[in-house]
Parts: sequence; structure tokens; C-alpha cells
Amino acid sequence: EDANIDTKVRHVGLAEAMVQFTRTFSPDQPCEVLHTQKTRQVFFNPEPEYWIVMTVWLPAMEVTHKDGKKALEYKEEDVQDSILQAIVKMAYRMFKLFHGPFTNIRTKHQVEGLCHTLSHFFTKYLPTIRLGQLDLLDVFNGIQFLPLDKNVFLRIQSFVNLLESSFSSIKYTAFLFDDQLVWSGLEQEDMRVLYKYLATSLFPSFKPEGQVSASPASSNPDWLLVSSASPTSSMATGSGSRPSSSGSARALPPHQGWFLTGPKNIQDPGGQIKMPRIFVNTTGEMEELNLIVYHALGASVCFMVDGAGPPSYDFCKRLDSFVGPHLSSLAKMIGDYIMQRRPSSSENQYRFIYFNHMNLAQKTSVHSKKPPHVTISPDLMRVLSDINADFQRSQEDGETVIKTMTDCWVVGRRSDQREFFVVLNQKNANLIEISEEVKRLSATHFNNIFFLD
Repeated sequence: EDANIDTKVRHVGLAEAMVQFTRTFSPDQPCEVLHTQKTRQVFFNPEPEYWIVMTVWLPAMEVTHKDGKKALEYKEEDVQDSILQAIVKMAYRMFKLFHGPFTNIRTKHQVEGLCHTLSHFFTKYLPTIRLGQLDLLDVFNGIQFLPLDKNVFLRIQSFVNLLESSFSSIKYTAFLFDDQLVWSGLEQEDMRVLYKYLATSLFPSFKPEGQVSASPASSNPDWLLVSSASPTSSMATGSGSRPSSSGSARALPPHQGWFLTGPKNIQDPGGQIKMPRIFVNTTGEMEELNLIVYHALGASVCFMVDGAGPPSYDFCKRLDSFVGPHLSSLAKMIGDYIMQRRPSSSENQYRFIYFNHMNLAQKTSVHSKKPPHVTISPDLMRVLSDINADFQRSQEDGETVIKTMTDCWVVGRRSDQREFFVVLNQKNANLIEISEEVKRLSATHFNNIFFLD
């Protein structure tokens, strides 16, 4: 942003030259990553004639040679290509979710409009990236699904169907509970990006009592249009009133619902209505929609509403009156169901990551928000990422077993577009015992998933 025009032109020229040079040897797959002594460059071609190039300086430490001279030693192995590529791809997808494709912006607003939009977005977005904290889970960028009993799921599906039939301007709906997806009407890739936004930006920006968090990772930059409503306000308790057909006011059913994006105060007809506009189906017939997120007792519903402008106050009021009681009741039912079938603590004793490339389902005990908090050291996470990179290169089913210098066993398995990783701290175990332990874990917690032996 602050670099002079000559510096920008030089960097762009070098990147373009690298792409054109490598295209000579591989026309269908030009340069993706460039390694130098001090930097790592990632190239991404999201749309025809558009490239995104990210440059990262490698971490370095000062070392003293035998002759007493000091020098910087760059740690190339600490920066992994797959994680950098995932960062660039997610940045583009997040931009496209809120602003649409580059080509569309350029058609409407010329090059100057595209440059302004890019500058506005990335100036706010890039500081939220915590490069040193990213790992294999960011490469997968999967969706945590909540398995439910068929009766509970049918109740939720019935609620969604009734909702969409009652409010015809709602084009798509997504239902989540405790940051886990239950139902979605969006295409898979659109839901993947929206889920990332919800789970890492919108939901963390609200404390349990509804106050906006002041943490750096969720400081609500301009590209995150979040209302500052609190469930302690009148809209959270559903204690407002609405006029009846005769003109008198009648009390609304009490509920625990409130808007995360939408009206700042549902009891104030002249209050601010603030919500992001999102772009979905960008590879087909693109749709620009308003995103309303409503929350009650751990359950959240995303409404993608059609319309040239934000929905009116009357629409939001009717939505609150309808959704609040229903969602509060469903949230209590889901909470009771989860309490009845709370998993045994043995599941959290394992350090594992599971990802399904077909439906983007992700399940892991790593970085869990619930106790006990299971962690894996950065060195072991790099080992997992390396195994995953090997799987991606070969595209064949198989298994990799590694014993580290710290006597940890790392097992990676790929089977029918599914990947499964386990870290076991069993110092004196042998290969056969480790294999049996992984089978027990699979049989106990993944018994409905088929893995090739």
C-alpha cells in the first residue's frame, strides 16, 4: 500500500515474467510456488487474466560459524507451501463472497473501481491472518457437521421448509448449532466459505453474553458487517409487542432470539439495519443476497434474502416474531439431545484429524474449544501437513506411518477421498500395536465410515 509506483511495477513485472517463463515448460500448470533463500512466493490464478501473488519472508535466526562470524540462517522447513496456497485461495474466496468475482467488478466499475475494492478489502483482511498459527486444518478448510437423531433433524428441516414458504424472499437458509452445520441449502463451495466466515469471524466476535469481543482476531474490520446488538437488549428476550389488525398491541411469545447481523435494536423502528451482502453461485447464474444471521441459545440460522437493498424493518420484525420462538424451542431440544448422548471422554484422548474431500466433512480433536483441550506441537502438525502433501501429489490411496525423534507415532491414511491422521504417544509400542490402536479408534469413533485396509 505504501510502496512507490516503481517498486510495485518491479514486483508485478517479476511475477509476470516468472509465470510466463514457467508456462513455457508447463502450459497447463504454470508456476505455483517459488522458493528463494529469504522468501517464499505463492502464485494463484483465480480467474482468466488475473493472478494473486503472495510473498512471505522466511523466519531466520542468527548463528555463529566456526570462524566466529555471525550470519542469518533461514528456516525454509518452517514454511509449508500447502498452507500458503490455502491462505491465498481462502483470501480470494472470501473476497468473492462479499464483493463478487474480479471480472464482474471490472465490468461494472472499471479498473479503478476494482483497485479500490481490492485495496479496501485486503487492507482490512490481511492483518487478521495469523500465519504462525495456521496448519493442516486450514489446508482442509472443512465443515464441522453435527450428527443428529432423525427425529430431531426432521424437526429442523420442517422448520426450514415452513420458514422459506412463509418468507418468499429468503432464497437460501443454513442452520448451525454450536458452530457446527446441521442444514444448508447453499452449494457446497459457497457454504464452505460462508462457514469459514461464521466460525472464525462472526461468531467469535460475540462473547457468550453477547458482548462484542475486543480480541485482535475478531475486532470487526470493515469487511465484517456485524451489528452490536446484545441478548440483554429487548430484542433478545422477545418481550416486544406488535400491532394487531385492530391497531392494539399484543405481546410477543417470549424467546431467546436476537440478530447477529440485521437490526441493531428490533424494538426501534428507526434504528440501524446493518448486514453484509454476499455473492453466491458465482460460477453459474450469480446471485447477490443480503445475509441475516439470527441466534438463540447456541443455534444460529443464516437467511440469504433476495432484494436490491437491505430488508425493511417490518420484514425483520416479522422474521424475529416467527423465528425467535421456533428457534429457541429447537435449540433447547438439540441441547437436550446432545446432553443425553454426550460422547465418552475416550474420544478426546486421541489426537486425530479426519477430512472427507467429497462432502467437506471435518472432524478433529485438535484445537477443540471443549475440554479437555487437545493440542499437537507445531513440529507434529508440520509432519501431518507433509504427509497430506504427499497424498495430494500421488492421488492414490495408501497409508504412511512415521515414528518421530520424540517417540511419537504419526499415522496418515488416505482411502476413497477421505484422509485420516492420528498422533499416538506410545514410546514402547511397535508397528503392529500402533496399527491395532488405529483400528480400534476407527471402529469406535468412525464405525460408519469405510476405510480400505
